Amino acid sequence: MLTDLYVYGSSPLHRCKPSIKIGALTVFCTLVFIYNSWITILVASAMVVAGFLVAGLELRHAIISVRPAFWILAAIFIVQMVMADISLAALIILRFMLLILAASLVTLTTKPSEFVDGIMAGLHFAPSWVPKENIALAISLCLRFIPLVRTVLNEVRDAQKARGMDRNFKALLVPLIVRTLKSADEVSQAIYARSLD
Repeated sequence: MLTDLYVYGSSPLHRCKPSIKIGALTVFCTLVFIYNSWITILVASAMVVAGFLVAGLELRHAIISVRPAFWILAAIFIVQMVMADISLAALIILRFMLLILAASLVTLTTKPSEFVDGIMAGLHFAPSWVPKENIALAISLCLRFIPLVRTVLNEVRDAQKARGMDRNFKALLVPLIVRTLKSADEVSQAIYARSLD
């Protein structure tokens, strides 16, 4: 069964239109990338923290959002520290973390069905030949598969740990890929059964 990232609530962010949240996220990420300075990072951090507080989200939600990217961020930090200096490395890592947290703030306060509506609203002015419904459905499914893959990974890791194989990368990767592809096939059959392309 597919799960989603939505955290139930009645905050102003939860009630805000998805199209507004998606548009605000686009502007936020663009500005954070354009203005590469510590002042931008501080202002953006304050905005993200305020967003989490207004939405009534907890610290664990932020940790869960960033944790999957921990090793990638650590690798980027090391490379930047070697090639430049620790100040620039910290700036780059904080910027990536802010982008992840801002995107998580939107997904945590927006139902998948609302996300589809928001994407459809954003594609309103697209040419008639653009498959708006298919694009919205594809993005929504991607967002819903993220927690699914995470759940499957945890289940496979627990099962292999019971067999003493939790350190075996192949023993983790193969069942994860097989189960994920099986779930994807089930979803595609369900979509096909509903006469969607």
